[in-house]
Amino acid sequence: MQNIESLLIANRGEIAVRLARTGKKLGIRTISIYSEADAVSSHVKAADEAVLLSGNSSTVYTDGEQIIRIAKEKRVDAIVPGYGFLSENAEFARQVKDADVAWVGPSPEAIEAFGIKHTARDLAEKAGVPIVPGTKGLVENEDDAVKAAQSLGFPVMLKATGGGGGMGLVTCSTAEEVKNGFKMVKSRGQTLFKNPGVFIERYYPSSRHIEVQIFGNGQGEAIHFGERECSIQRRHQKVIEECPSPFVQKHEGMREKLGDAAVRLAKSIRYGSVGTIEYLVDDNTGDFFFLEMNTRLQVEHGITESCYNVDLVELMLKQADAELAGVGGLSSQELQALQPMGPNGAAIEARVYAENPLRDHAPSPGLLQEVEWKELGGSRIDTWVFTGSNVTPNYGLVNPPIYVKL
Repeated sequence: MQNIESLLIANRGEIAVRLARTGKKLGIRTISIYSEADAVSSHVKAADEAVLLSGNSSTVYTDGEQIIRIAKEKRVDAIVPGYGFLSENAEFARQVKDADVAWVGPSPEAIEAFGIKHTARDLAEKAGVPIVPGTKGLVENEDDAVKAAQSLGFPVMLKATGGGGGMGLVTCSTAEEVKNGFKMVKSRGQTLFKNPGVFIERYYPSSRHIEVQIFGNGQGEAIHFGERECSIQRRHQKVIEECPSPFVQKHEGMREKLGDAAVRLAKSIRYGSVGTIEYLVDDNTGDFFFLEMNTRLQVEHGITESCYNVDLVELMLKQADAELAGVGGLSSQELQALQPMGPNGAAIEARVYAENPLRDHAPSPGLLQEVEWKELGGSRIDTWVFTGSNVTPNYGLVNPPIYVKL
């Protein structure tokens, strides 16, 4: 690191601990932020310094104005957002840059371009990446939604264009379901994402969710670190992830096709930093279609790191450091030298949820009376919990992912 000597971690919990680990490895002074509810959380102790956020514990991690003020008071060189909260907030990223602080992530323009799903489809199509058959743009009302669904052929999926994380999705098999689903998705989109826009795609009942990890240098060059299988889900939420994908492993040449398409898309917008291209893959034909691009680090990034011997957070920091130096990003030669031939071994991630299975897996916050991790050879546990810690209802109830490399 030549320019980034101090780093504010704009997140909490497991990912904040993980970000601090790489920061310290690179000799960067790390500063964490925390709410009153997180006063004894592991991420508070993981950094070199911690600052208490003022305000409601449920909302302080999205108080961009306060976070930037702390960054300026502490004279930090960069802010890293992790995932969730402000990680895909283009306006916050822009405000960070305007405050003369480096933003460790893709440009605000890239975040905006892929933040709206129906426009992201257009970008993918222009880059020659296959997209799921669907509507051109948004549908305005129930009648148009029904006509579009009938034209595409049932079943279809209605999607909130501003959605993410598996929220704002409804599958429909009849015209009546489309009418009801349209109202539901529109309302959910407005409530959760402040965007009521709805579009429709054909639904593939026998399909897989496979994503490709990419990294770009912001100057038109990009590489990929293979794929992850994320098909084991509940309520559109990932539970188990695998690297590499067993399905891709069985289909010769598929990794190259998925990777080439992902890199092509990243290059087309001169993408900088880490990102993930998500695909829908037809179980029967092996055809793949662009779903969306996540302009941030993913929860499951650790299994890619395990199989490709790479520290993605370190790459993000090096890219931001190069941008701060005024050279635009990592050099093409440096980036291409990192392009791997394929995975080394296999890794599986399991997410641990704080839920009550006897109540249809309803959220179950509370005190963790005993926590004990068995770290075997090849395992990796990214965690923030310990015996006596409290899982609060203020944030998502996903507890630490557990990685095992085989």
